[in-house]
Amino acid sequence: MRHAGKPVAVGIVGLCRKIENTDTWGHTGVILIRSQWGLAGCAMECGGRRGHLCGRHQTDSAVPLATDFLRHVALDNRFVSRNHQKGRPVHGESERRFYRRWATAGLFVSAFVLAVQNQAQAQTGGYAERRRDNPYEVVAPAPTTPPYWQWTNPFACDKNKECPEGQTPDGWKEPPGFCQRFLDANISDNDYYDGYFADNPNPPARRGMPEAFSSPPYPGNEWQGYPLIGAPPGDFAWPLMKAVYGGSGEWAQAIKDSKIQLDGWITTCGNYSTSNNSNLPSAYWIVPNGMQIDQTVLRLHREVDSVQTDHWDWGFRSIGLYGIDYRYTTAGGWLSNQLLRNNSLNGFDPVEQFFEVYIPGIMEGLNIRVGRWIACPDIENQYSVDNYLGSHSLLFTFDTYTQTGIMGTIKLNDQWHLQAAIHSGTDMAPWYGGATPTGAFGFRWVASDNRDALYCWLNAINNAHFRTFTRDGILQGHDNFNYAVGTWEHKFDDAGRIVTKTESYYMWQFDAFVGGTPSFGIVRPFGGGGGFGAPIPGLSQTFGVLNYTMLQVSKQDYFTIRNEYWVDQQGERSGFAGQYSSHTIGISHKFNALVMVRPEIGYYRNYDQPAFDLGTSKGMLMAGFDFTYRF
Repeated sequence: MRHAGKPVAVGIVGLCRKIENTDTWGHTGVILIRSQWGLAGCAMECGGRRGHLCGRHQTDSAVPLATDFLRHVALDNRFVSRNHQKGRPVHGESERRFYRRWATAGLFVSAFVLAVQNQAQAQTGGYAERRRDNPYEVVAPAPTTPPYWQWTNPFACDKNKECPEGQTPDGWKEPPGFCQRFLDANISDNDYYDGYFADNPNPPARRGMPEAFSSPPYPGNEWQGYPLIGAPPGDFAWPLMKAVYGGSGEWAQAIKDSKIQLDGWITTCGNYSTSNNSNLPSAYWIVPNGMQIDQTVLRLHREVDSVQTDHWDWGFRSIGLYGIDYRYTTAGGWLSNQLLRNNSLNGFDPVEQFFEVYIPGIMEGLNIRVGRWIACPDIENQYSVDNYLGSHSLLFTFDTYTQTGIMGTIKLNDQWHLQAAIHSGTDMAPWYGGATPTGAFGFRWVASDNRDALYCWLNAINNAHFRTFTRDGILQGHDNFNYAVGTWEHKFDDAGRIVTKTESYYMWQFDAFVGGTPSFGIVRPFGGGGGFGAPIPGLSQTFGVLNYTMLQVSKQDYFTIRNEYWVDQQGERSGFAGQYSSHTIGISHKFNALVMVRPEIGYYRNYDQPAFDLGTSKGMLMAGFDFTYRF
């Protein structure tokens, strides 16, 4: 009866059995005591006689007293059985009580000795797991990793176990649930309040020029250009990730170690305008005198670590955007029917979907990106959290938003980056009907004193002919302009309290249509829809210059002044030919890391013909704001 499994203790009372050739004996009691050493003893007492003893089986030297006693009882039992079979007289009732007492006492001694040894073993390190092939071999218990909440709080330990020195279970409780952790991070986490605006005494390591300016209050702290090899990856955890990291399971630490993050933001906007139907051709606040969902963004990403130089690293970005702003980020083939077929006011766009790898050892490092990315190198950005104002310039409104293909970036030294790409055309997926192979290349230069920077691209180079194609039996089309664009940036002091940025481009296209890429949806009061505009034979040209100047007031506030001059010679981009200008002033205020508001006021004008409010007014005055919450 050998058991190689877990220790057990079995007690069987009231067992009646017949032993060998004897008569059926009355009441029988059997007690089996078993531990990890095996069976310690088995005794049987039968009514009127001392019965057969199972003997010592898999006993341990720790119980010699009990087993020797039981062996003695067994010998005497065999003597009694022989006398009984021969008809000889047996011991009387008093003698039966005598042996019953000693048998009971022996069993108690056995149980006591085993209990003492068990307790001694437990005090010296606990029970070790036994291997099936040798139940006596001690195997050291496997080390365990403490849950995340333990090692982030040196004074927390399991209240049901002995605490390590310096720790206490007093007041300990299970970490709150995910929703409560998310709420706590929003309300009371100092990383998003005073801690967010404090200077970092231990900035992350970097391999390149120092930060250009302070963030906060500005949206970023680098001169334009991305990806930037040698700049530290962003490791700031927003509330959604704080709630994930605060879980008590080992999975929370595994997610943190993976460097994969999920975060996002919600931006709403409101405006008051002199227009009645539409604020076009300005962007993104196209619906006048009301409030809209500007963009709701969810971002899943992992940033490459290009500061280190000893191994390859990988990263990715997957961003989904819902709101009115999808009308500008939409690219043909990327869920584009919402705009190009239906002319919907709000929609969803997977703005960026790319994978990238960083390879050290080639010059100062090489980054290769494959997928869909935000086009370089504008001052403004498609994401509200990366802009200086809530509204956008006309120059930005009508250039490229995203490209899909493969892009390489190489760092020559701390001052120079070179970039080159092959993509499927301006705002087109490779599988879209209008897609065409397109080249692009650029450079980034930073002055040795870190006060000036240039970022220039030939953003698209192909035959520059407007693309027409048939889909579902319907003639459709898409812009295929080529253009060169560059940005010069300058800061007036080392801290970057006053920064100015100037961008300019020249754009051209052949055989285009008025208004550019057509939407075949119904005509809406806010604009769009209706299909192709009038054809424009030959060359169409668009060009302009834009300036942003920012003045930092505090860690929470800065002013922005935006001025531009922009020309759409044939009306190919805006739908209304002429010379335009816009002039805007605004302020950005961050209540904390999570909440920001940006009020502004601006004036827009076409000097040659009515272009605003669906072609009914030459100019437009617009006051507005946006409100952003990050999570």
